[in-house]
Amino acid sequence: MLHKEGKATILITLLGLFALNFAISFTEINWLINTILGLSVVFLIIILQFFRNPTVTVTQNENHVICPADGKVVVIEEVMETEYYNEKRLQVSVFMSPFNVHVNRNPIGGLVKYFKYHPGLYLVAWHPKSSTENERTTTVIEKPNGVSVLFRQIAGALAKRIVWYVKEGQQAEQGAEMGFIKFGSRVDLYLPLDAKINVTLNQVVKGGKTVIAEIK
Repeated sequence: MLHKEGKATILITLLGLFALNFAISFTEINWLINTILGLSVVFLIIILQFFRNPTVTVTQNENHVICPADGKVVVIEEVMETEYYNEKRLQVSVFMSPFNVHVNRNPIGGLVKYFKYHPGLYLVAWHPKSSTENERTTTVIEKPNGVSVLFRQIAGALAKRIVWYVKEGQQAEQGAEMGFIKFGSRVDLYLPLDAKINVTLNQVVKGGKTVIAEIK
C-alpha cells in the first residue's frame, strides 16, 4: 500500500523516467539503453518503497509512549526544553533513513494542547542543532490526567517537506497517523523526567509498535 503523500512524486517520477527512456531509445548504443533502463527501474523501486504505508495494528495503552516513527534511536538524554515546557525533560530521538517508512504517529492519546510549524534549515538529521534550527513542527499532546508529551517532526538534509494532520484543540488517537516527512528525517520526543525509558541507543524501532517509554 502506498501513502497518499507519494502520489504526485510517483507520477512525476514515472513521467520523467518514461521521457528519459523514450529519448534514449533513439540511440543505437545498446549498453547505454540497457544501463538507463536498469537504473530507471532501480530508482522507481526506491521511490515506491519510500512511500510504502504498511498496515499497523496499534495496541493502545494510556501509560505507554508509542514510537512515532520507524528508525533507530540516536539520542537518549536529559535536556532543557525551551519552546513549551521551559524545564528539563527526557529527550528520545529516532532517526529515519530514506529506506524507513516515513509515516509519523501520535505517541500518546489525548488533547492537542500546542502545535507550531517552524521554517528553518536543512542540516543533516543527526546534527545536534537540527532540533532547533531545521524546518520542524512541535506538537504537545496532553492525557486526561494532565501529563503531556512533546514531539517534533524534523526535516533532514534531503527532506524538503513536512506534512501534518493535527491542530490545536483536537483529540489525538494514540498510534494514529499525524504526519509524514519526505526523504530522510528525525522525530524527537520530550518526556517527563520520571518516565521509564524502554529503549536503548542504536535500537531499531517501529512506529506504532515499539513502546519507547512508560509514563504515569
